[in-house]
Amino acid sequence: MDLASEELIPTRATLIARLKDWQDHSSWQEFSEIYWNLIYGVAIKGGLTPSEAKEVVQETLLTVAKNIHDFKYDPAHGSFKYWLLNITRWRITDQYRKRPPRASQPTAADTHDDWLTEIPQQNSEFDKIWDAEWEVNLLAAAQAKTKRQVNPQQYQIFDFCVHKEWPVERIAKMFAILPSQVYLAKHRVAEKIRQEVERLKKEIL
Repeated sequence: MDLASEELIPTRATLIARLKDWQDHSSWQEFSEIYWNLIYGVAIKGGLTPSEAKEVVQETLLTVAKNIHDFKYDPAHGSFKYWLLNITRWRITDQYRKRPPRASQPTAADTHDDWLTEIPQQNSEFDKIWDAEWEVNLLAAAQAKTKRQVNPQQYQIFDFCVHKEWPVERIAKMFAILPSQVYLAKHRVAEKIRQEVERLKKEIL
């Protein structure tokens, strides 16, 4: 499923309020597009199979739907981000519990679930995975929005520098510009992305 990248992560209070209307299908579709990849990525990194991870996404969204009326946004008492984290953690744990007992001694590859099933509510390893995926998706959202806002050539230069790691001289030759112009374009786009990341962080619930 594609992400609604410019809306990823900063779930606004207005969207949460709309989710309390189960008949508001467009808001639920928006919410699903925002968080599908985040939940799926965390489940995969937690050691689940793709099919198990997809089930975690569906069960997490269903749990949110059933409990959204009880959620009250109050920064002083916890964010939506960590409310969703706990729901996702429980659904991942459920998937491990559904697995049949092992027939033999566990191998190193079988230990993914140890840190999940022991004390899921207090597991710092899961928190690290969640925060890492959150940051990845936050950066992706900022890059997607910046790409639409800046000059296409400038973003392409940034992409060649940062993602494809092309030498500056090669990029300059490709666009028939000076190396200094390559550095300038890279800096401008990177700064725009940094500013967008900071803006999104301020909107996180």
